[in-house]
Amino acid sequence: MTQVFNFSAGPAVLPKAVLQQAASEMLDWQGSGMSVMEMSHRGPEFISIYRQAEADLRELLAVPANYRILFMQGGGLGQNAIIPMNLLGRVREPAVIDFVHTGSWSGKSIKEAARYAQVNVAASSQAGGFTSVPDQASWQLTEGAAYLHVCTNETIDGVEYNFVPQVPGDVPQVPGDVPLVADMSSHILSRRIDVSQYGVIFAGAQKNIGPAGLTLVIVREDLLEHALPICPSAFNWKNVAEHESMFNTPPTYAIYIAGLVFAHLKAQGGVAAMEARNIEKARLLYEALDRDDFYANRVDQSCRSRMNIPFYLRDEWLNEQFLAGAKARGLLQLKGHKSVGGMRASIYNAMPIEGVQALVDYLNEFAGR
Repeated sequence: MTQVFNFSAGPAVLPKAVLQQAASEMLDWQGSGMSVMEMSHRGPEFISIYRQAEADLRELLAVPANYRILFMQGGGLGQNAIIPMNLLGRVREPAVIDFVHTGSWSGKSIKEAARYAQVNVAASSQAGGFTSVPDQASWQLTEGAAYLHVCTNETIDGVEYNFVPQVPGDVPQVPGDVPLVADMSSHILSRRIDVSQYGVIFAGAQKNIGPAGLTLVIVREDLLEHALPICPSAFNWKNVAEHESMFNTPPTYAIYIAGLVFAHLKAQGGVAAMEARNIEKARLLYEALDRDDFYANRVDQSCRSRMNIPFYLRDEWLNEQFLAGAKARGLLQLKGHKSVGGMRASIYNAMPIEGVQALVDYLNEFAGR
């Protein structure tokens, strides 16, 4: 098969070693005589897969003991509704949710949350074209808000937080505290984080973890008790936690693949090693884009994403020619999101540095030609 490098934003590239192991176990998982896709989620075989995956993720992210890891469905968009239905019971009406609007995904979160409570956009970079994260000194936070929601890496716009937002009085089980909720879908496991500084972290799996269909939620235990009466039982974090993510049938095969990815990351040196590699990959690509004015990345250098790198050709009438040449060289899925145009290279953990170098070589060749 011809070597290709897949720069898709998601579903995204997976480690080759993980795909090879999954292929070898497709018909018979470790002598069980069954494919993982055929297993009962309550059987001992799958329970062992689930528990190992949960333990490996807890180790990779150093998740504290007072946090629960939930394997859920519905993607990031689903959690945009599930989060308010689980947290609004903490505060009296009228509830207010604070948001920082830094791009397309935080915008979707704001729109969905407004169905359940009053929304306060504490800060926004929309006027500048979503090319930065607003200085926290400018944020207009609500005293006693139900929570503060941020998207720490905007997949479409290429903006990434390089700091942990500070919220007033986030002390577990103290009335009036404001938990920090973070959508980390497109950069979880790519850099070290201090989980204890967040109330809730969630992430769709289809970027850095595994196939579409699985959503991870890491939630502090004291936040499990506040679901609204309208919250469906399958989306009630307390129910999910009490049943070890088996309240209803979970996305079993996606959990299995995620577990293989977690084990692979551990073997590669863990999150610290991934972060070092991601810094180098992003450096290579940004240097190529910044070399002259043929290409442009419009994001402020202080918050450029290491994972999702949008860029534009100076002469946009060359876009189709650029994409055709890239495809001929095995550089796939470089077209930018339809809402912003241009190009986008997503260089998640599983993208080898050889793929980034191949893209850099093509960028230089195309510009020169």
